[in-house]
Amino acid sequence: MTHAAKAVLHGGPEDLERRIVPITPPGTELKIPHKGGYEHFKVTGRHEDTEEGHLPVFEWWERTEVAE
Repeated sequence: MTHAAKAVLHGGPEDLERRIVPITPPGTELKIPHKGGYEHFKVTGRHEDTEEGHLPVFEWWERTEVAE
Protein backbone atom coordinates (compact mmCIF):
# COMPACT_ATOMS: atom_id res chain seq x y z
CA MET A 1 0.00 0.00 0.00
CA THR A 2 1.31 3.48 -0.89
CA HIS A 3 1.02 6.28 1.67
CA ALA A 4 1.06 9.94 0.68
CA ALA A 5 3.82 12.02 2.24
CA LYS A 6 2.58 14.18 5.12
CA ALA A 7 3.82 17.12 7.17
CA VAL A 8 3.17 18.74 10.55
CA LEU A 9 2.24 22.45 10.50
CA HIS A 10 3.59 24.78 13.21
CA GLY A 11 2.43 28.36 13.66
CA GLY A 12 -0.15 30.25 11.68
CA PRO A 13 -3.81 30.62 12.65
CA GLU A 14 -4.91 28.61 15.67
CA ASP A 15 -8.15 27.63 13.92
CA LEU A 16 -6.61 25.75 11.00
CA GLU A 17 -8.73 22.67 10.34
CA ARG A 18 -5.77 20.23 10.33
CA ARG A 19 -2.18 20.30 11.60
CA ILE A 20 -1.11 17.17 9.72
CA VAL A 21 -1.51 17.61 5.97
CA PRO A 22 -0.51 15.78 2.77
CA ILE A 23 2.47 17.06 0.80
CA THR A 24 1.63 16.74 -2.90
CA PRO A 25 4.20 16.59 -4.42
CA PRO A 26 6.73 16.69 -1.57
CA GLY A 27 8.55 20.01 -1.64
CA THR A 28 9.84 22.92 0.39
CA GLU A 29 6.66 25.04 0.63
CA LEU A 30 2.98 24.40 1.35
CA LYS A 31 0.01 26.65 0.53
CA ILE A 32 -3.05 25.86 2.68
CA PRO A 33 -6.46 27.42 1.78
CA HIS A 34 -7.96 29.15 4.84
CA LYS A 35 -10.74 31.74 5.25
CA GLY A 36 -10.55 33.47 1.88
CA GLY A 37 -6.79 33.27 1.52
CA TYR A 38 -3.80 30.99 1.84
CA GLU A 39 -1.49 30.23 4.74
CA HIS A 40 2.07 29.59 3.56
CA PHE A 41 4.42 27.19 5.34
CA LYS A 42 8.11 26.41 4.66
CA VAL A 43 9.99 23.23 5.48
CA THR A 44 12.29 23.54 8.52
CA GLY A 45 14.55 20.48 8.35
CA ARG A 46 13.10 19.35 11.72
CA HIS A 47 10.90 16.28 12.24
CA GLU A 48 8.28 15.42 14.85
CA ASP A 49 6.88 12.10 16.08
CA THR A 50 3.09 12.09 15.61
CA GLU A 51 0.25 9.57 15.63
CA GLU A 52 0.79 9.36 11.86
CA GLY A 53 4.55 8.74 12.03
CA HIS A 54 7.83 10.69 12.05
CA LEU A 55 6.94 13.71 9.89
CA PRO A 56 8.74 16.81 8.61
CA VAL A 57 7.83 20.10 10.28
CA PHE A 58 6.69 23.05 8.17
CA GLU A 59 6.64 26.50 9.83
CA TRP A 60 4.15 29.27 8.97
CA TRP A 61 5.73 32.29 7.28
CA GLU A 62 2.97 34.37 5.63
CA ARG A 63 -0.64 34.73 4.57
CA THR A 64 -1.92 35.85 1.19
CA GLU A 65 -5.48 36.95 0.38
CA VAL A 66 -7.52 35.71 -2.56
CA ALA A 67 -8.66 38.53 -4.86
CA GLU A 68 -12.42 38.71 -5.31
